[in-house]
Amino acid sequence: MITRRDLLTVSAAGVAFSAAGLVQHAIAQPSARTVHILTGFTPGLQDALARLVAGQMKDYAETIVVETRPGAAGRVAVEAVKTADADGTVLLFAPLGFMMLFPHVYKTLRYEPRDFTAVSTVASTPTLLTVGPKVPGDVRTLADFVAWCRANPKQATYGTAGAGTTLHFLGAMLGRTAGFDFLHVPYQGNGAIQDLVKGEIASAIMPVGSSLGLVRSGDLRALATTGPRHSPFLPDVPTVRELGYPSLEDLTWYGFFVPAQTPADIVERLNDSIQAALRIDEVRSGMVKLAVEPDAIAMGDFARLIASESERWKAIVQATGFTPTN
Repeated sequence: MITRRDLLTVSAAGVAFSAAGLVQHAIAQPSARTVHILTGFTPGLQDALARLVAGQMKDYAETIVVETRPGAAGRVAVEAVKTADADGTVLLFAPLGFMMLFPHVYKTLRYEPRDFTAVSTVASTPTLLTVGPKVPGDVRTLADFVAWCRANPKQATYGTAGAGTTLHFLGAMLGRTAGFDFLHVPYQGNGAIQDLVKGEIASAIMPVGSSLGLVRSGDLRALATTGPRHSPFLPDVPTVRELGYPSLEDLTWYGFFVPAQTPADIVERLNDSIQAALRIDEVRSGMVKLAVEPDAIAMGDFARLIASESERWKAIVQATGFTPTN
């Protein structure tokens, strides 16, 4: 895991400005203007997480508005931030997949990772493989489920939040590695969990929080998580590495991005504000309710994480035989 770092804010006072200097100061200080945080999906985990952190970033800006800009699998929001003024007033809050996976999934993108500065992650969550009533009740482990899928190929289905996502490819890799045909059924939002409960599909591969309550109530069975360690929300559920599938180990990170030309002092102020927000008890307890864990990977480490994950997912996409789409 990347080393977590907390950065300390150093304040300065008593500086006199000329008229031109005052203009420059106003541009460099987002706190004097309304800041917009764009997310790429309809209200849900991502939107709630952005609002939770933004609510404690008053030292960066007095007024922060979180806007959902759904469309094109989240790319509408990314493109809007790319073309926004690079003055720290328009931020992107997104999962890393927008930067490290989409370049390998879509034939053409109207943006590249280099169009953005990766400021900081705020949280991460492993993915959870769950099965529902379509699968016999005696299927309690991943090995049981793999055996059932091999014996029932026409029923071996898994739902995710969409085609071309990390969730999609994790399922494809499971089927490929375990030697069975695993049919992907893409949904929007949390639709996969709804159909899983109704018995329309056999399984779902989604973030832990998507089905946590249903697992705890016994309506769904959790077979494995993709994190490097047991999830604190489901401590009895084994990891894919423990079950013999280390290549499926994965976390979904959520973080902040700004246009690449944003001045360094603004990026540093934003990073300081994010790190400070993540130390506040209200934010950390709010993340528990969302079933995500605080996970602050800042500045240079964040950029290196994206680069390394991009190479890993490029190989995974190619191994599954996925054909890039428009």
